Amino acid sequence: MHFSPLAAGCLPMKPLLAVLALATLPAVGRAADIDFNRDVRPILSDKCFACHGPDEKHRKKKLRLDVEEDALASGVIVAGKPADSEFIRRLIATDEQELMPPAKSGKKLTAAEIDVLKKWVAQGAKYAPYWAYVPPKKHPVPATKHPTANWIDNFLLARLEKEKLDFSPEADRRTLARRVYFDLTGLPPTPAEVEAFVNDKAPDGYEKLVDKLLTREHYGERMAMYWLDLVRYADTVGYHGDQDHHASPYRDYVIDAFNRNMPFDQFTREQLAGDLLPSPTTDQKIATCYNRLLQTSHEGGVQPKEYLAIYAADRVRNLSAVWMGATVGCAQCHDHKFDPYTAKDFYSLAAFFADVDEEKHLRGGGADTVPTKRAPEIPVHTRRERERLAELEKQIAALGKPDTDDAKKQLAALQKEVAALKKAQRLVMVTQALPTPRTVRVLPRGNWLDDSGPEVQPAIPAFLGKLATNERATRLDLANWLTDAKAGAGGLTARVFVNRLWYLYFGAGLSKSLEDFGGQGEPPVHPELLDNLAVEFATAWDVKRMVKLIVTSRAYRQSSVASPELKERDPENKLLARQGRWRLPAESIRDNALFVSGLIVLDVGGPSAKPYQPAGFYKHLNFPKREYVSHTDAKQWRRGVYVHWQRQYLHPMLKAFDASTREECAAQRAKSNTPLAALVLLNDPTFVEAARVLAQRTLEEAKGDAERVAFAFRQVTSRPPDDFEVKALLKVLEINHAAYKADAKAASELVKIGLAPLPKDADVPELAAWTAVCRTLLNLSETITRE
Repeated sequence: MHFSPLAAGCLPMKPLLAVLALATLPAVGRAADIDFNRDVRPILSDKCFACHGPDEKHRKKKLRLDVEEDALASGVIVAGKPADSEFIRRLIATDEQELMPPAKSGKKLTAAEIDVLKKWVAQGAKYAPYWAYVPPKKHPVPATKHPTANWIDNFLLARLEKEKLDFSPEADRRTLARRVYFDLTGLPPTPAEVEAFVNDKAPDGYEKLVDKLLTREHYGERMAMYWLDLVRYADTVGYHGDQDHHASPYRDYVIDAFNRNMPFDQFTREQLAGDLLPSPTTDQKIATCYNRLLQTSHEGGVQPKEYLAIYAADRVRNLSAVWMGATVGCAQCHDHKFDPYTAKDFYSLAAFFADVDEEKHLRGGGADTVPTKRAPEIPVHTRRERERLAELEKQIAALGKPDTDDAKKQLAALQKEVAALKKAQRLVMVTQALPTPRTVRVLPRGNWLDDSGPEVQPAIPAFLGKLATNERATRLDLANWLTDAKAGAGGLTARVFVNRLWYLYFGAGLSKSLEDFGGQGEPPVHPELLDNLAVEFATAWDVKRMVKLIVTSRAYRQSSVASPELKERDPENKLLARQGRWRLPAESIRDNALFVSGLIVLDVGGPSAKPYQPAGFYKHLNFPKREYVSHTDAKQWRRGVYVHWQRQYLHPMLKAFDASTREECAAQRAKSNTPLAALVLLNDPTFVEAARVLAQRTLEEAKGDAERVAFAFRQVTSRPPDDFEVKALLKVLEINHAAYKADAKAASELVKIGLAPLPKDADVPELAAWTAVCRTLLNLSETITRE
């Protein structure tokens, strides 16, 4: 906003529209007092801070509205007197030359927003420290009239009770089983597992189920799916030729870390600075692949200086997004427009990574080879492979003593397994520190050719303090600061992470802005609850403990069905008086189809898998030109977390269901609903093959058409069909049976899609007809929806 020193009386106030004004919370029951962080700062940040915020160089009329002392000292805001405040006068001016924000900004205040700002000034124009930069503190757990499962419920119920509301009823046992299986493992329960849970009447039956699921290795795979989105993991370099690079052992490290419940502070240190730890282990070296996951160019004409600047900016964007929930990347060319990050802060964070050896990559890149060379790289075995090799060596040593034919046979078999395991080594990009870090300067306007800016040393953002070190700070110092809840930013980091955990299990964070806790983000609806979760997490950095706490709450176990009253009063479910309902992530949609058919391969870890993909999909992929070759063995049916991730040409199935390309940090995927998604479910060879194999199982394991419909329906949806559903599916069967009997060629073509072998003496038209029924089931909204 641009202000003149002129003063004038305020125009007559319009009727109060506060019910419509405050979008961050449901309007019902709102307190009369205006809260700066909740109500005012979002308006100022959106409409004013671009011109009157932290960016000193581009600040208009030297007026700063994001800092209380500056705003009040300017005289444009007169606390308690909106009629005497130039600030208010300019918001309601009828003269376009005086109206703020100016028309050319494209911003316009609503009547409701103006009313909020008037009330704020009238109530004293009180500022408050920005919530996201204030370390979380523990708040008293409120008492409630209604029963709770744990203290999470107390915070939510206390708010609901003020609104004369209660939690929704608990979801039925089948829905709850399906929900918690998908949430914790990314896979559905088997019908037997569902029935066992339905029939378990023990008071602690649900808690025991949660404990069991948290011990399954598939839990680590589900958590890794999300973490890999955050750190933009991919199997290819992204830029130019988008060649393959060596990264898959890092994915195994992440899966293992979640399964072993590695403390999050250790998880952080190993990824950012595992190479700087004393005598780093193989796993700690693999973890440093994180620093190498960014997009890189292997074009022959690469300018090293230019790309070092590009890589540095990429690392700052990702570090700040993943651990800080911040958009520090916006300060690459100038001070941040909405948050107190300066350009110097940006380059000071980049300086932490100035010791990462890029020289080997830039000097000896793989040019147009696939995979490309991204030295430094090391050959590694997975943790499981290393453990198995150690076990085999013990067995071989023991068998070397007996001199019997049986012992010799066993010895030969073990030695053969050892030889195969040794061949299974994979390369992985790692971080190696240069003896002398590169010089980092502030680049004026982000221009890599301009060396006129001052040199900077590694440092945290100035407004957040200083690192306690007398020597040049390292990546390890940065990691320690990020997870130090007492002297560092540990509390802030914890708040970012637990907000994302909440998103995984409720469909939205307590603050919806998963990627931006800054001024352009949205304040949390339940700030005290978010604080307590953060404090709890930062005590031990125990991820599984936090997951269990959330999913054992009454809030989590609610039905996702919204009553008419809740739809009216809280359409966005900010009060959390019900559970969320959303489409499964892309990987889980594929996993689900493979799982219910029986095709899925559940081996944990290993190289990336290449499932079926349309012919010619890579025809425009050059440097070098290449053909996509899918696997022709069991790797075809591996879980989605292991699917080859081609940044420029993401697998069409993943793309249709909104998976991230992983060029940047993705804290939240889009949720689209397009015809392409339905066509994928019907026609992608993976889904057609899964339907055919499920049809085979149906024909083999059930007798009679009605029983077979019930069998297939239960496999796919975890519940028995009702009469209408049975009749509808029998009609589908009847129509397709007649069609495929009349067209034997079409029937044969359908059932031969995919690599899974056909049973001997198969009745092809009947199998094709049942395949059509199973394709219908796999296309149901219920099948791909987490409720």
